[in-house]
Amino acid sequence: MRASRLVQILLLLQTRGRMTAPELARELEVSVRTIYRDLDALSTAGVPVYSETGRYGGARLVDGYRTRLTGLTVDEADAVLLAGIPGPAAELGLGTVLAAAQLKVLAALPPELRGRATRVRERFHLDAPGWFHRQEETPHLAIVAEALWADRKVRVGYRRDDRTVERTLDPLGLVLKAGTWYLVARCGDDLRTYRASRILAAEVLDERFDRPEGFQLADHWADSADAFERTKRVEEARCRVRASCVRELRWAIDPSAARAVEDQAAALGADHDGWLELTIPTEKLEYLATELLRLGPNVEVLEPPELRDRMAETTAAMAAMYARTPAPA
Repeated sequence: MRASRLVQILLLLQTRGRMTAPELARELEVSVRTIYRDLDALSTAGVPVYSETGRYGGARLVDGYRTRLTGLTVDEADAVLLAGIPGPAAELGLGTVLAAAQLKVLAALPPELRGRATRVRERFHLDAPGWFHRQEETPHLAIVAEALWADRKVRVGYRRDDRTVERTLDPLGLVLKAGTWYLVARCGDDLRTYRASRILAAEVLDERFDRPEGFQLADHWADSADAFERTKRVEEARCRVRASCVRELRWAIDPSAARAVEDQAAALGADHDGWLELTIPTEKLEYLATELLRLGPNVEVLEPPELRDRMAETTAAMAAMYARTPAPA
């Protein structure tokens, strides 16, 4: 623990130039007395650190002294700092590790390039969850990540519908998708995906496992996500959509379905009245009815008949409601 703290003090002084003992103490969450002892230890070890007294005093390194990570370019440093996402790292139990790694990256850069690297964190921020979606609680994610790193089996309690099941899994990867964590794991001979927020308990086991030969997390996720989207859209409707409102479907229907519809629109082109006949895939027709109502008079369902009837009934009921004189307050 102390050795790690000494390295952090060295990197902080190299990165920031001069720091007082109270500043170092606050940064490292130790007492000022401990910082003085650590500075003495660094000096005894041959690190050229010295203290200046007075109003602008503090601890600093002799000019020109550096401990450096070799072979790191400024573009590589930019990429590392941009990739270091504090929220997800903390959920994985890696928050302090990420902070220390970023400090080492900054310390590795010469002064003339360090400013550019630090601007990355000032100018880019990733907020993974979509609008109006609350971050899911994942209290056992760090335990699962621990098993994942060590290639150890993990026993989990998992919520399925209204019951809890117990599974022993080989954790193969964690994926953060639109603010939601998913665990890709092997259960028996099957590869399955588990929503991390539904894990109610987790225990790392002593038993190790061998990862499947040739398994690539990114490729597996892309294939399974594509298969999920295809199986999810099992019904479709034929609609007339005003060409100028096709882009509004992005906010009304499933994003992947909206992309497919936009591709259709680009290939077909509008008629002389500015309308397009498009096929819109959906998980359920009853869902699509609610979604298409957002476009108001800019969409007309042509088929199937049951969806057209549902739209007609809903809009007629709305028209009748608004035709009535409101009751006095």
